[in-house]
Amino acid sequence: MSTGYAQYLSMQKKTVSRKLIRIFFLLLLVTITQLGYAQDSSRIRISLLTCSPGDELYSIFGHSAIRVIDSNSVTDYVFNYGTFDFNDEGFYLKFMRGKLRYFVSIENSVDFINNYAFEGREIIEQVIQLSSDEKINIKNSLIENLKEENKYYKYDFFYDNCTSRLRDIIVKSKQPLPILPAAMPIKTTFRDAIHTYLENGHQYWSELGIDLLLGARTDKVMTATEQCFLPDNLKKSLEYSKNPSIIESSSVIISKAPKAENQSWLNPLFLFISFAFIYLFFSFLKNPMMNKILTSLDQLLFFTSGILGFLLLVMWTMTDHSMTKNNYNLLWAIPTNIIFCFFISRSNPIIKKYFKMQSIVLFLLLCAWAFIPQKLNNSLVPVVILLTIRSYRIGIK
Repeated sequence: MSTGYAQYLSMQKKTVSRKLIRIFFLLLLVTITQLGYAQDSSRIRISLLTCSPGDELYSIFGHSAIRVIDSNSVTDYVFNYGTFDFNDEGFYLKFMRGKLRYFVSIENSVDFINNYAFEGREIIEQVIQLSSDEKINIKNSLIENLKEENKYYKYDFFYDNCTSRLRDIIVKSKQPLPILPAAMPIKTTFRDAIHTYLENGHQYWSELGIDLLLGARTDKVMTATEQCFLPDNLKKSLEYSKNPSIIESSSVIISKAPKAENQSWLNPLFLFISFAFIYLFFSFLKNPMMNKILTSLDQLLFFTSGILGFLLLVMWTMTDHSMTKNNYNLLWAIPTNIIFCFFISRSNPIIKKYFKMQSIVLFLLLCAWAFIPQKLNNSLVPVVILLTIRSYRIGIK
């Protein structure tokens, strides 16, 4: 065999080898592509949108929504469970009684994102790791919930809100069922959780109002699942979950706009201390005119505490709000003060005994302030001290 012919055969073998290698890699690429297509033929992407807190009380805790992108139908929608109708007949009464109906709504993702961009609020998107069937089931379930007969639900801020609904949808749709880890320290209560947001937003008056209305049930320690009633907690919990992993990817759609601190010195504690100090200072002055003024102020003070107590009693007994029950603020905001306040000026043994007993109850409350089953707002301490002293003075005069 000549040298030239041998070289020719060698070149042919190399050419054949290269062709076989190319065919092998081509087949491998096709196989991988087909496997990927077989694993997710839905061409659906489902993600959780977590919106940062806003400046107003209604937005101070943030918001959650679920985004569904379907490449087959070329749609990109956001499903929002935090919708209610201001024009609903008897809106405020239903809201107070815990009977206001919320509902799921749908809007274009661009519109949803633009609204939060306008407010300068951050949006973080977490793509949920789901199988093709799981994605289809979630999308079909969301569409089913949009029907008029299905879309309404009775809102509960702690147990059934726009975020907890998404938590349940994601967890129940994924197999095996994931166990969500805690996003906050284990012994965090519901009240501790909402205080974090209210204090970060310098919403001290709102914090006082919420502490007045919400009873001892709010001081229950949350489970890891219950922590996810807050949007940030759900985001963190899904991110921390590893067995199985829930989050496929995460990205920031809108960055949070920097905002100047706007902390006011006119907070409840400062105002109540100032008020109590001035009130008590003048109450020790020996002046007939001042005594008449103090009698009128006492009537106003105890009438106000009675009205507040009556409101707390109504919220406990006549509403569907689960967290307004067992309210220990009724130990100092006593509803019967509405009646007895009008007889302060009378030298009646029954009136004196009533206020003397009230001063004892208030004094014991101050002594047990840090130990009762409900965390009372510390801004109220000057008010309770004032009520204690004035009750005692009325009881012994």
